[in-house]
Amino acid sequence: MQRARAILEALEKHRPSVRVPLRHHDPVQLLVATILSAQCTDATVNRVTPRLFAEFPDAASLAAADRSRLEELIHATGFFRQKARAVQETCRELVARFGGQVPRTLDELTRLPGVGRKTANVILSSAALEGWPGWDVAAGGLGIVVDTHVQRLARRLALTLEKEPEKVERDLTGVIPAHEWASFPLRLIYFGREICTSRNPACARCPLFDLCPAGPHGGSMPWLAGRDGKVAHR
Repeated sequence: MQRARAILEALEKHRPSVRVPLRHHDPVQLLVATILSAQCTDATVNRVTPRLFAEFPDAASLAAADRSRLEELIHATGFFRQKARAVQETCRELVARFGGQVPRTLDELTRLPGVGRKTANVILSSAALEGWPGWDVAAGGLGIVVDTHVQRLARRLALTLEKEPEKVERDLTGVIPAHEWASFPLRLIYFGREICTSRNPACARCPLFDLCPAGPHGGSMPWLAGRDGKVAHR
């Protein structure tokens, strides 16, 4: 726990202010952008969504949109047919069950078509960080977003040995204070993109070097967990 706090402090110093990098003006737009971000970069999604939301700005218009037009607008994000269907089915649920608004609990969010735990946590994290009116994210079941960056870095920093996202999240929520659950994964994601990259991490300028298993006090880097659950060193 003490080491986790030190990691949190170093990450906060490295990136004092964070927010979800997907551009949006409201919860519906963030939900749609997050669906589009599957197996796609945030930069590509951010290039696509201004035109998409200019034409279809809310859940009702997206739900009623011509499917082929949606596919055309989001083509660059990849898997555009599946994503267009998921966006439209989700927006139809929002209109039918929630008055065109995004539900405010993890349970309700994950019942939407195409919305898993990671996407739901992205929504709740943004609500917390941006202070969306009327959202109580603690009561709503906020957890920790676990994407490929968070999973990779949590293992690299020996905060978990798990590979499954929900197990990684369980381990992280056990050592990260609840008031940091929204900001921690975003700081970790930026850190992973800028310094602790998958290959050739910039250890020489890493603010976590003294806390990392690859640093002077940690021995070898725990790249993988073995089948016996023990850390396998490279």
